[in-house]
Amino acid sequence: MKSDLGEECDSFLESLDGDRYQALRINSIKGQNFQNLEEDGEKEGKSKEGREKCSCFFHLTPVPWAENGFYYEAEDAPGKHPYHEAGVYYIQEPSAMAPAGLLEVQPGEHVLDLCAAPGGKSTQLGAAMKGQGLLVCNEINPSRAKILSENVERMGIVNALVTNETADRLAEVFPDYFDKILVDAPCSGEGMFRKNEEAGKEWSPENVAMCAERQDEILDCAAAMLRQGGRMVYSTCTFAIEEDEGSIARFLMRHPEFHVIRVENQIPEGTILMPGKAESIGETKDTLSQELQTQLQNTIRLWPHRLKGEGHYAAVLQKDGDTTPGYHALSVNGLEKGISPKEYTDYLSFEKENLRIHLTGKFYKFGDQLYLMPEEMPSLKGLKVLRPGLHLGTLKKNRFEPSHALALALNAEQVAHSLNLSAESDEIRDYLKGQTLNTSVIEGLQKGGEKGWYLVCVDGFSTGWGKFAGGILKNHYPKGLRK
Repeated sequence: MKSDLGEECDSFLESLDGDRYQALRINSIKGQNFQNLEEDGEKEGKSKEGREKCSCFFHLTPVPWAENGFYYEAEDAPGKHPYHEAGVYYIQEPSAMAPAGLLEVQPGEHVLDLCAAPGGKSTQLGAAMKGQGLLVCNEINPSRAKILSENVERMGIVNALVTNETADRLAEVFPDYFDKILVDAPCSGEGMFRKNEEAGKEWSPENVAMCAERQDEILDCAAAMLRQGGRMVYSTCTFAIEEDEGSIARFLMRHPEFHVIRVENQIPEGTILMPGKAESIGETKDTLSQELQTQLQNTIRLWPHRLKGEGHYAAVLQKDGDTTPGYHALSVNGLEKGISPKEYTDYLSFEKENLRIHLTGKFYKFGDQLYLMPEEMPSLKGLKVLRPGLHLGTLKKNRFEPSHALALALNAEQVAHSLNLSAESDEIRDYLKGQTLNTSVIEGLQKGGEKGWYLVCVDGFSTGWGKFAGGILKNHYPKGLRK
């Protein structure tokens, strides 16, 4: 770091001993799914509402480079607030909010988050897509892939395919397929030192070299999956040049069909504080052309001693060529066909009785689990899949039981029955613990409540299901989430 930063190194090292900055990102799609997605997306609507409500409880100040990103104070403890369980926001390191914004995803596109766990960047991409198009979220580690899938569910994202695959396996299935790809690569984690003391203890030059080699392989797979004219963002949370500018330099020499896009005008002034360095990138430094060195200087470094964040590296890459607007390639196995309405008649009965909307599209069964697939869902043949779209619920004998994912994707206007609780009430905390709600709430339902499924909300944000019958609202908040 002394070699890379020179006289700034002391300030950098001092910053690692300081307090880290904490932030959250308001979920702009909460409650917007299924109806008038495009129209709602043009409004600040739910995003503004969520921000205003959070401001009542937390001390929020904007993260300059992230739409809907806000710093909070340690005393706020947003992870313990009912809004967290309702998916109103995602707690995310502020520097880590930058790469997803640089990808500039649009509704209707085919987008891949190749190294997606735990899901901060995937859910950020999902919010920008407004429920339209296909978002593939992949994680090679099975346990981390499960966490990724849970976060996709909590944030109410309806158009995500969550996979647990290797990069090379995905490249076999999706050649020239995606419009946009995010590669937030596994790295040596130097940007985690302040946040996690163990990260510093695990660091070694050998680990840096191993990560750089793995990054080369992942980037090659990503290149094969990006369509002509497509955009790719490569990012890490390390400061090691071998893994940052070095990875990009090696990639560009292997793939002359790519070039770096300069993006300074896309981020507020003062956040790109030092361009990527062309020097000291290892064995390749003496072979760099002037053009390549200039491209490396167009990559981005966010430094912890220069801004309020742990730091990040990002490079925005574009593939040469172009594709007809609106054209989407097929995966090697084509599209998933889905099932006939005869196979989900119990769901249709549930929908008629309990929802005010009719879900259209292709439905898919995983055993007795029913899903609504994203647009242009690729065939799942040969893929390890955790979540093929929106999980609607379980098809049981002569009845349908709605899923927690469906509850989080809906809002009170889209259901026949709902129960709204205050974030400051004992009732919402009892509900999240799996307890029966207190007498006053039950009495309120008894006076005018009809039997059936109720969407339980906190200050208007959906949180889960309850089923009202016999004067009792049975708690259907998932046991694994209860606190």
